[in-house]
Amino acid sequence: MIKKGITLLLLSFLIVACKKEGNKGIVQTNPENQIIIADNGKIDSTIGYNVDVNGKKTIKTDYVYKATDGTLVKVVFNYDPKESSISITNNKKTFTLDKVESKGNETIYEKDEMKAKVKGDSLILHQGENVIELEKTKI
Repeated sequence: MIKKGITLLLLSFLIVACKKEGNKGIVQTNPENQIIIADNGKIDSTIGYNVDVNGKKTIKTDYVYKATDGTLVKVVFNYDPKESSISITNNKKTFTLDKVESKGNETIYEKDEMKAKVKGDSLILHQGENVIELEKTKI
């Protein structure tokens, strides 16, 4: 009986100690120190660092956009201040456009004859005479 009481007491101390310390496997970040700004001018919690084999950090996030005809397009935003760009992939072809202008809630990317305007959840592509409207999906 005493052994059961001691075991229960130790178990309860262990549970309380675990609750106070939290999960040490989770790295917490201080939101005030987070300076990653999305195209809408706000801190974007979905953006994270990707670290390559050499330890170089890049800031990228990807979304799936849907065209008006139902076609799905993968769009990767690279928020690295040195090389801010957007990569658009469809039908095994990838187009990478460089960031040229940001107006608070609207960002413009360009390369050669291709231009992309990102505003909120919409992305409008201009390629010559063609205009393709894309909307961010929640897949």
